[in-house]
Amino acid sequence: MNRLTAVEKTNSTHVAPLGAPAPRGGAVGVLKSEHSKLVHAYRRILPERSRAAIAKHISHETRTRVIHTISRSLSMQQRLDDGGRLARRHPQFFEAGAVALAQVGKDRKIVSVRTDLDPLSCRTQNLELVRHALDDAGVPYFAVRGLADSSSVLAVALTDRAAALRALQALCATVPGYLSTPPRSGDQAPTTSAPGFEPESWRAAEQADVIRLTWFQADQDGHYVLGHEYGCDVEFWRAEDGELVAPRRNRVTERVGADERTVSAPGAVFTRLAAWSRTGDDLPTRAPFTAALPEDVRYPVDVVYTWVDSNDPKWQATRAAADGTTATYNPEAVNDARFMSRDELKYSLRSLHLNAPWVRHVYLVTADQVPSWLDTENPRLTVVSHREIFSDPEALPTFNSHAIESQLHHIPGLSEQFLYFNDDVFLGRPVTPQLFFHSNGLTKFFPSQAMVPFGTPSVEDAPVAAAAKNNRQLIERDFGTTLVQKMMHVPHALRRDVLLEIEDRFAERHRTTAATRFRGPADLSVASSLHHHYGYHSGRAVPSEIAYAYLDLMHDSTSRRLARILATRNLDVFCINDTVSDRKDLPAQLELLQPFLDSYFPNPSPFEKKV
Repeated sequence: MNRLTAVEKTNSTHVAPLGAPAPRGGAVGVLKSEHSKLVHAYRRILPERSRAAIAKHISHETRTRVIHTISRSLSMQQRLDDGGRLARRHPQFFEAGAVALAQVGKDRKIVSVRTDLDPLSCRTQNLELVRHALDDAGVPYFAVRGLADSSSVLAVALTDRAAALRALQALCATVPGYLSTPPRSGDQAPTTSAPGFEPESWRAAEQADVIRLTWFQADQDGHYVLGHEYGCDVEFWRAEDGELVAPRRNRVTERVGADERTVSAPGAVFTRLAAWSRTGDDLPTRAPFTAALPEDVRYPVDVVYTWVDSNDPKWQATRAAADGTTATYNPEAVNDARFMSRDELKYSLRSLHLNAPWVRHVYLVTADQVPSWLDTENPRLTVVSHREIFSDPEALPTFNSHAIESQLHHIPGLSEQFLYFNDDVFLGRPVTPQLFFHSNGLTKFFPSQAMVPFGTPSVEDAPVAAAAKNNRQLIERDFGTTLVQKMMHVPHALRRDVLLEIEDRFAERHRTTAATRFRGPADLSVASSLHHHYGYHSGRAVPSEIAYAYLDLMHDSTSRRLARILATRNLDVFCINDTVSDRKDLPAQLELLQPFLDSYFPNPSPFEKKV
């Protein structure tokens, strides 16, 4: 992947605000050499079968390096020329701000370079730029609950359109913003935009009902660019019979009284990317837009992670002491892959910070271990020892993830509804709590296409299959239905009351799971499966869908799939898992995984210590 070159960057203390990640249907980002004309030609000339044959003999890494080198040599001169012309035409931007040029779709854009980049703040900064311009020009406006959570919407009376356009054009001439006309549907982002600092770009806006202003942002290496999707829309509402009428649909109402009083509401009311309870950042609006809607998730949602550091000598000694009975377990229950850490947790937390800013608190459940990079002073993070949550202290130490998961609802202070993450699960793009929960408290679960094998659980079964069979026995006995599908390896939406009922109703089986030190054929998989089936049969959980991918580090296609995921960024969730490798495979896995994670999640999260 090409980065922003040194020639394209300028250094300054001022960073202009910007905003927006890839739209759900495609990629928005820096120039990727796999998307160059050369690569498109290569794909047109060679059929897929021929390319697959080549791929068998030449590694993905080698092909990528060659493509990158050729692509850079072909495009560098044009990029330098473009940058030079733009710098000469608009020197005020390149002299006054830390800006760069980035490829966004088919266009090159001026972007601000930031080290604290995240989608919600980009949305807020774009909104604030527009607000300040309108305030300075004395143009009245009010905030609207638009159909898209990523973009903001301000309503301006049609009679004030000319004054608003003058103010916004002057703003873009100072801070390099871009102008576009969003689709009329109101829930999709535009794919192109014109430079707002060029006067001719504003001619079409003179008659527009809706315009979008976007300021683009990128991380320092240009791997992550936020743009169109996080712009601020300005709608021009027309006067009709004493009312103002919206030019398109929104979430609440298309009409308000022309003389209706303006009120204030927290900015979080206008996007589901922020927790409903979040205060501050009040916006002027009209009363109908302040109402809680039936779909609003107004309760807190926490996140729980489980984590182990198998490189810890003390932990290794403890595990070795417990290993005397491992002959009774399936090899997958005790192999190195089950416990190895590749610092996935660091990047999963980055994905959480970027893409789920509505999460209230994060709990990290460990065997009294703490990652060296983790900032335990962060007020939104609590490290929880197994000792604090296990009902029976004699069950410790444990190396059984099923046992640990069976105790999560005992975490002090945990919200009633919460998400359970493994550290190898990542959020691929901004998501709302509605992806995992209904506003009435029901949880959502995501059945897999993989099937649960039939038969009696035994040590010959992989632990996940044995646990699924045990879950099936309980559901068959109590509800008369037969489970046949496994669950996707995604964040699991859970309810404490459901977990407490399971612990009480299936007390003996639950105690057996909690007391088994390594995953065994008698386990229940409480958090990742049984909760969902029991919740469904008791009316508190429903099946749903999610854009998801599962990748096995030991599979030959993983390198190719990682490159595609990075290029498109169109998944809600992806899991990078491994169940069969050992320590000798770790260097090769890190060589594959580290560049991908660094490119996808380049900026540290607030959960990391300052370096």
